[in-house]
Amino acid sequence: MISSIVLAAGMSTRMGAPKALLPWDGQPLLAYQVQQLREAGVDEVIVVLGDDADEIHRAIRRSDCRVMLNARFQMGRAGSLRVGAKAVDRDADAIVIVNVDQPRPAAFLRALLEAHQPPALITRPVFQGRHGHPIVVAGELRGELLEADDDSQGLLAVVNRHRDRMAECPLDDLTLLDINTPDAYEEARRRFGLGS
Repeated sequence: MISSIVLAAGMSTRMGAPKALLPWDGQPLLAYQVQQLREAGVDEVIVVLGDDADEIHRAIRRSDCRVMLNARFQMGRAGSLRVGAKAVDRDADAIVIVNVDQPRPAAFLRALLEAHQPPALITRPVFQGRHGHPIVVAGELRGELLEADDDSQGLLAVVNRHRDRMAECPLDDLTLLDINTPDAYEEARRRFGLGS
């Protein structure tokens, strides 16, 4: 049983428009990410919304995911992680945690999931010595995700606690791709062959 939490509650301040709704290969970016997770073999996709939740929810209504609302999204990302973790199936063996501004194709996600094997509790992609996203955590860490707190570094604190049981999966430069600004968005579109 593989679950995923897509964090899409932020205010997209630097982008100037909701990142979840950015056009991406003929659909909203968030819908693309849900589709790729499903194609990679993820059994359930939990999307956590906050800012512009109604508009985004309408835009992805045909996507195969469960939508959860973080009403306190302004308080930090850890709150969205807790909301997502609460919705994750208790029998999940692995949980993929990805931000909406980190589009990854199914092949990338599948390779990462295949690399996640016991005794590793956390698996993360690496490119030229630099760690990126998304990460996969073992289902047994769900309880720690439920207690994530921004004051204590949120997800990073969970990662740091289990560095002795972390696996690395060498992947390509998509490992480091984030879409935070309009320029980064255009560059990402070029990287995916979507034009300018």
